[in-house]
Amino acid sequence: MFGAPEPVSQSEGGLHTGIGYWFGQTKYEKSASVLMRQNQIYSEAGYGFNRYTDIYARVGISDFEISDIFCSRSATTSTNHDDFKDRWNFFGTLGAKGFYPINSIIGVGAFVQGTYYFGKFYDDVAGIENVTPFTAELKLKNLWDISGGFGLQITAPWGVKLYAGPYGYYSEVVFYPKTIVAGLPFMSGKGKLKSKTNWGGYGGFVIPLGKGFKVNVEGQYSDRFSAGAAVTYTY
Repeated sequence: MFGAPEPVSQSEGGLHTGIGYWFGQTKYEKSASVLMRQNQIYSEAGYGFNRYTDIYARVGISDFEISDIFCSRSATTSTNHDDFKDRWNFFGTLGAKGFYPINSIIGVGAFVQGTYYFGKFYDDVAGIENVTPFTAELKLKNLWDISGGFGLQITAPWGVKLYAGPYGYYSEVVFYPKTIVAGLPFMSGKGKLKSKTNWGGYGGFVIPLGKGFKVNVEGQYSDRFSAGAAVTYTY
């Protein structure tokens, strides 16, 4: 998630920490289009400089699913399943925000953040190619993404913050089939999957819970809808 344009820290600046969950969906394409889904759990630490800038880092784990990546495009090849699935893997995120309060109610800001997945993702598929049984493995590695955008923020009564804006996005991952299988586009050789859509919109709200705690809920749309929530604490 991107979060509100205004830094998480207190108005005079300082440290903040948090935990969050994110369900993400992204379309990738090469010779064919596929849909990637992830469930992410992460912890965050950041530092704000007054009300105007904020830097933060996240470390978390994520599962990985790609729909229809093993789907056969040939009548002579069939597989025992279509979707790629792997278990939890570690990732890291770095980001920064800039914020300008127009008045006590309205403010505007910008952000940039990037994420890299440290490990590799694997899945096996079995099937029949020209009446011959086969088993094959597909490996994905060097998954990363970068995004940046602008946001408008409105401060409502009781300190509730509402925000929304556009963003740009790019992601790619390298795939390696261990065995070449005819009729499977992603098992024909090494290649890259790249994000199909590079633009979207996001919006959310932040509710103060008292004693330094806040809850942030956000949704994003770019081909598919993604959403998540985080709880932060400011020191």
